[in-house]
Amino acid sequence: MLYLVATPIGNMGDITLRALEVLQKVDVVASEDTRKTGRLLQHHGIKKPQIAFHEHNEEQAGRRVLGLLEDGQDVAVVTNAGTPGISDPGYTLVRLAVEHDLPVTMVPGPAALVMAVVLSGLPTHSFTFRGFPPRRSGARRRFLEADAASPYTLIYYESPYRLAAFLEDALAVLGDRPAALCNDLTKMFEAVDRDTLSALLARVQGQRLRGEYVVVVGGREEERRDAEGRRKDADKGRQEDNAQAQ
Repeated sequence: MLYLVATPIGNMGDITLRALEVLQKVDVVASEDTRKTGRLLQHHGIKKPQIAFHEHNEEQAGRRVLGLLEDGQDVAVVTNAGTPGISDPGYTLVRLAVEHDLPVTMVPGPAALVMAVVLSGLPTHSFTFRGFPPRRSGARRRFLEADAASPYTLIYYESPYRLAAFLEDALAVLGDRPAALCNDLTKMFEAVDRDTLSALLARVQGQRLRGEYVVVVGGREEERRDAEGRRKDADKGRQEDNAQAQ
């Protein structure tokens, strides 16, 4: 069995009982970073062999994991933090297992994108997760333009070293929308800064930033109002259907 096991994004107390149970019983742990996973396993008194699985060796390591699964072994896949398969190559292992008719399941848990969009105060009924933007400004602006007309809340992961440049490009392409910067979620210095893109940009420019960031940006206003209206109509329709069913 292939298990995708979500792990804490900061606070070690956020690991689930089922995650610990699975990590205890599998034969091998496939880790994005064996050192980080080693510390997690040691913290919980778990001793398991690990193999490295990341974007630089995913084809070779994927074949190795596939071989283990075909031999009847259980393998747990973990990322550096959070849910495997989100902004990492974990999905390729799922695809491999499915293609070879091998069983796959998931142990759910923390995901920074979900926590960020909920804490942002922006609409959550529909949102688009875009992962990490390109590093260069030209490519990043083209990347942002793909969602410029979207009514949905947009979610991005970004490095502290490129955050100001990203906000500058987002402001230029998307306009001055409401947004939230979510930093070090679940950690001691967790912070969520909610404002417009221009105000957030002014606050981070020239600052020495640290930690992981999730950027949440509101959808285009006109389309957002239309989408909200459609959502309310759908909710009303469901209520009427429920009333008739009773």
